[in-house]
Amino acid sequence: MRYLQLCLLLVLSAPVLAHQWRVIGDEQFAPYSFSQNPDDTPLGLDVELVNAVLSEAGVEYKLRLYPWERVKQMLARGEVEMAFQFAGTPERKAQYNLVGPIRSGLTVFMTSHKTAIQDWHQLSDLSPYVIGQVRGYAYQSEFDQADLARDTSAQNPRQLVSMLLAGRIDIIVGDQAQLMHFVREQHAEQQVRILQQPLAEMPRYVAFAKGDEERAQQFAAALERLQSAGKLDAIYLRWGHRV
Repeated sequence: MRYLQLCLLLVLSAPVLAHQWRVIGDEQFAPYSFSQNPDDTPLGLDVELVNAVLSEAGVEYKLRLYPWERVKQMLARGEVEMAFQFAGTPERKAQYNLVGPIRSGLTVFMTSHKTAIQDWHQLSDLSPYVIGQVRGYAYQSEFDQADLARDTSAQNPRQLVSMLLAGRIDIIVGDQAQLMHFVREQHAEQQVRILQQPLAEMPRYVAFAKGDEERAQQFAAALERLQSAGKLDAIYLRWGHRV
């Protein structure tokens, strides 16, 4: 009897397990996705947006955050169903089935008062300087392919900001709200400045594996319903993001 009960339990549990989405994001992408509680509960604007859309879609899911390189590897190996937050570059669109955008962000260059540059108009204006960027991040196609002096040793944006403040690099690139989040964390607002011309207004997407059309369409439909009804606006405003 106990054996039959165990078999029945396994049979009943199988569909539930099969339909649970494994969803992952970047653990060092504050204020968009991060964790700071003892229980590592995911927090952030993008986390709340993803939670809202998956709830609207009626999906059972488990959301966890990992280092960015691991996020990409897990999606590539089929260990998860969905990952976020991917820049909407042609390279990323060729790699993944992107859905969204769930939001956009302004990608900028930040420097310290020790560096002479005041602004830039073409990427060659940046050639005299060492530009810091996070290893594995995509920023903007032309910039990503430009012949510039780069330091890619930073593993996350927090470390990137620290390297700038320590004078190890001349300029850093990244999402404006995110870079300023980590600058304020170190009480260093007076030590940095953002170059006036942004690099790009970059849309951010969730990603599914190529060919996973069913899940992608399910998420896209739920996102469209919430965006059309303005039901995500409160989340954007709570995190200080323009609607």
